[in-house]
Amino acid sequence: MRTRRLPGRHRRAGDHHATYGEVIAISEFRALWYGQGLSLLGDQLAQVALAVLVYDRTGSALATAAVYALTYLPSIVGGPLLAGLADRFARRGVMLACDLIRAGLVALMALPGLPFWLLCGLVFLVVLLSAPFSAARAALLPEVLEGDRYVVGSALQNMTNQAVQMLGFAAGGAMIATMGPYRALALDAATFLGSALILVTGVRRRPAASCDGPRPSMWTMTRAGARLVFGDRKLRTLVLFAWLCGFYILPEGLAAPYAAQLYTGTLPVPVITGLLMAAMPLGTVVGAFVFGRFVSPARRLRMMGWLAMLSCLPLVVTALRPPLAVVLAAWVLSGIGGAYQLAANAAFVQRVPAERRGQAFGLVQSGLMAVQGAGILLGGLAAERLGPEPVIALAGVMGVTCAAVLALIWTESRRDEAARAGAPAPT
Repeated sequence: MRTRRLPGRHRRAGDHHATYGEVIAISEFRALWYGQGLSLLGDQLAQVALAVLVYDRTGSALATAAVYALTYLPSIVGGPLLAGLADRFARRGVMLACDLIRAGLVALMALPGLPFWLLCGLVFLVVLLSAPFSAARAALLPEVLEGDRYVVGSALQNMTNQAVQMLGFAAGGAMIATMGPYRALALDAATFLGSALILVTGVRRRPAASCDGPRPSMWTMTRAGARLVFGDRKLRTLVLFAWLCGFYILPEGLAAPYAAQLYTGTLPVPVITGLLMAAMPLGTVVGAFVFGRFVSPARRLRMMGWLAMLSCLPLVVTALRPPLAVVLAAWVLSGIGGAYQLAANAAFVQRVPAERRGQAFGLVQSGLMAVQGAGILLGGLAAERLGPEPVIALAGVMGVTCAAVLALIWTESRRDEAARAGAPAPT
């Protein structure tokens, strides 16, 4: 699609402010968007179904928690290694293979009477395959959406993810009660097949990103990706900005015990828990929409540090033991601040070579899973002794401190880069 120029004026490509309608009009983006939404909805349903299924069969809260923990472990352990597949092979092909294999694995999980150990193994493999799939999709998106369209498209996908999660968790229990966990897992398998069909019909074939010369080993690619990401000061800062979410995601892991503390006899504890868990995703949807629609590309980079601090600062209010309404408002505000991730993601994409994006995204995604899992685990251990309110407030203080340091480093690196290029220093 061509952008009409205003007569007598010249606009740099980086200054073009894309719109949601402009992005949705691109057919390949719609295919990636629809496929992701369909697959994610099935996954949310499957998470509820697995929790119900495992608890019904074992009667053990530990076993149920162990299966849930398996959704973190594969991405942390195998993500950095398998993400390189997105750079070795054609990215659409990697996504199709992962979708088809996961459809078969989830279909096996839907068979009644499956041994518990085999069910755990299938869960591990299904989640493990999400690493190369996500890396391939993340690396393919900048090829489909150029310039500011990438930021707006990322915002749209982020809003969709949050909305689908809220819908999936809210409706999942009712659907499981109606159809049973096995049929829900079969439906999840069908969503993977649906995603594969959308990719085949809506995304064109492209050659592998690195198809010239002998292909290096997966371990060599992983080490090279780590050197690329962590050896560059600006990329390293952007990755740390992304991993900052470990602080402001922590409260969601403490929503249930915090809801018990907030209970006053008016609303049931499960309802309070649901409201707390939905608050940050709601803020994220609002923040992503406003940030992507009304803030210019240049200003997003200037606002990134301030918004990163905003993502953590509202959590400090929990130390004052405020009522539920104030807590919900603070958590929504925290979610709005999380919109800085869009700017960090766009800057990361622009700095990483196209042929190495799959590996780079895989490393960052694995780190995201690790900091979220570790943050929730450590927060839970601390809350056992101190209670949820001081732990959430402490996470907010630590997060604001780290965000402020990163904001200073980011501003300094941009000024140094501008000085080397002979351009005016950014504010």
